[in-house]
Amino acid sequence: MKIYLVLALMVFALLTACSDSQPKEKKLKIGFAMDTLKEERWQRDHDAFKAHCEKMNVDCVITIADNKADKQANDVDNLLTQKIDALVIAPHDATQAASMVDKAKAQGVPVISYDRLINSDKLDAYISHQVPVIGQKIAEYALKKVPKGNYVMVYGSSTDNNAHIMKKAQLDVLQKAIDSKDIKIVADNFMPDWKPEEALRIAENALTQNNDDIQAFVVSNDGMAGGVISALEKKGLAGKVLVTGQDAALSALQAIAEGKQTMTVYKPIIPLANAAVEAAIKLAKKEKLDTRPFMNDVTKKEVPSILLEVVTVDKGNLMDTVIKDGYAKYEDVYKNVPEADRPKKAN
Repeated sequence: MKIYLVLALMVFALLTACSDSQPKEKKLKIGFAMDTLKEERWQRDHDAFKAHCEKMNVDCVITIADNKADKQANDVDNLLTQKIDALVIAPHDATQAASMVDKAKAQGVPVISYDRLINSDKLDAYISHQVPVIGQKIAEYALKKVPKGNYVMVYGSSTDNNAHIMKKAQLDVLQKAIDSKDIKIVADNFMPDWKPEEALRIAENALTQNNDDIQAFVVSNDGMAGGVISALEKKGLAGKVLVTGQDAALSALQAIAEGKQTMTVYKPIIPLANAAVEAAIKLAKKEKLDTRPFMNDVTKKEVPSILLEVVTVDKGNLMDTVIKDGYAKYEDVYKNVPEADRPKKAN
């Protein structure tokens, strides 16, 4: 009996040793080199990306470059030393970031350009919202609401490809009205790092130089729209001049509810972050992505892309878009609007 017991224990020990020696599947690690967390929308990207990594049971390391190209380059170097399986970059400088793509690819690490397009033909994927469509929607809305008058164009950062893509799309829409002299662009500028304070300064200068005779500020994001609204408030013109935006930031949604900002473009962030995480996992596993070609006008080469849809939001559809989706709360959006003037909540 003792012999059988000893044999059984030996077999059990042998089986246990064999099972322990089996290599466990390595947990994937994704690096996400972000440019900034200054705007609300990028905080949403950060949190959504991290949450989906946890849900998909992959490790993620997120770095923040604080709007500095050199810091982002160092961040990417550090991520690569941590043996990441895929790299996602939301670039500060679209051209400078190409060298980061080169480094990663040299180490066999696949690269995704997130939200903003990097000027590289080595990208495995560009995942964003439909940036040209955002520019089109902004300009089309402005032209429909203000078909005649003086326009000020407030573009994003000149180092950000999205700013250039949006500018081109906006001007394509407006060109016919410009040629017919129905509208006149009295000022246009790129804003360093999309800074609201720069937009405030440009708006103040444009108003002064044109004796307040401006009918529309075509602004490429909500942060800068806030700067423009501040300039208009000082002149008593807030709500009387069209102001566009992009991102559906809470401050912008509140300004729309109050009538100070005219519209924004809502870009659902969770689907964007989820798509990037899932694409990174597939690339790390050397699986094929379902992409479409997107032409980079700088490199003159197509990049594989996944582009998500966007929605125009104004005072008339706040309830049916951002609030209905749970992106923003009714109480928060209408915080500054008297209860009697608020739309009724659906039961």
